[in-house]
Amino acid sequence: MRIFIPLETHPGETRAALVPATVARLVKLGAQVEVESHLGASIFQSDDLYRDSGATLSTNRRASLGAADMVLRLRMPPADEVPSLKPGSVHISFLDPFNDLDLVQKLAAAGVSAISMQMIPRSTVAQKMDALSSQANLAGYISVIIAAERLGKIFPMMTTPAGTIRPAKVFVIGVGVAGLQAIATAKRLGAQIEAFDTRPVVEEQVRSLGARFVKADLGETGQTAQGYAKELTAEQLAKQRDVMAQHCAPSDVVITAAQVFGRKAPRILTTEMVQSMAPGSVVIDLSVETGGNVECSRADEEVEINGVKVVGISNIPRRVARAASEMYSSNLGNLIEHFWDKESSTFKLNLEHDLIKGCLLTHAGQIVHPQFKQ
Repeated sequence: MRIFIPLETHPGETRAALVPATVARLVKLGAQVEVESHLGASIFQSDDLYRDSGATLSTNRRASLGAADMVLRLRMPPADEVPSLKPGSVHISFLDPFNDLDLVQKLAAAGVSAISMQMIPRSTVAQKMDALSSQANLAGYISVIIAAERLGKIFPMMTTPAGTIRPAKVFVIGVGVAGLQAIATAKRLGAQIEAFDTRPVVEEQVRSLGARFVKADLGETGQTAQGYAKELTAEQLAKQRDVMAQHCAPSDVVITAAQVFGRKAPRILTTEMVQSMAPGSVVIDLSVETGGNVECSRADEEVEINGVKVVGISNIPRRVARAASEMYSSNLGNLIEHFWDKESSTFKLNLEHDLIKGCLLTHAGQIVHPQFKQ
């Protein structure tokens, strides 16, 4: 089976879909791995390292796309490259069928079996393939580092001959993977932490990390079967904002990481709530790419509202591109190994497997995912 990994072409993308260590794993399975030259340049992985791991190098992107039985990427493929893909091939990358169904239709028309890493089910067997979680983990970590750098005061309490410095107050809104990692990182830096989520079931996780869980009576909320927060009603959002306002005002740092899978991020912090914070405070909006949790945040900008720094950074895992690439590459390797048929040395697309049913969008010329095929 011939596997090709092209360079990422999305502006500003510094991650690579595959690192040499995963190349070696796939070659050991019996795959022929071809990578586009300079694939790992942005993460300090030379062509020689890929070659030493068993890969061949390509300098003809279009030809390699057309000859590959499987194409591995990180980002969505450019629409103009879809016709170059080999009919019957497997394409694996992040895909966003909720917001770009046209691309999914193009992949179906090209006869490509498209697997979305975004749609990997959250189950025990799929944990090692869950790329959304691996990248969100890093985003939560980086958000705290960025906040600490911009705050202008230290996170831990410090007792000195000159007096005692109080610990920074950090408020995390949205306790998914990114939120939990933000709590853990802020705790390691010595901050005093509060956290809120619409799902009461995460309270134990929050408390286990040493943070205080903020409760709000929103009525019935809960979570989906995959563990994602359910969308709130307008009335519930209004109640949530009232509670958030009380806890944002005294906070030095607010990190928002509230997401609703497949939908626009809920607007939680209003500009008025940001203005209630003390000058010098910092707000990090981790959901800025999907609409933003903060009314006044702007993608890839840092704006100042009454002295409060509001930071919105798209694609935040690229800030630690090497670690992000290693994790995503491992996710891909684990997925391929799980469905690898040793006898034929090929990736077996088991259409009856629950994991494949959850993430396979197109196959045999059609959109096959039950959520999008209509």
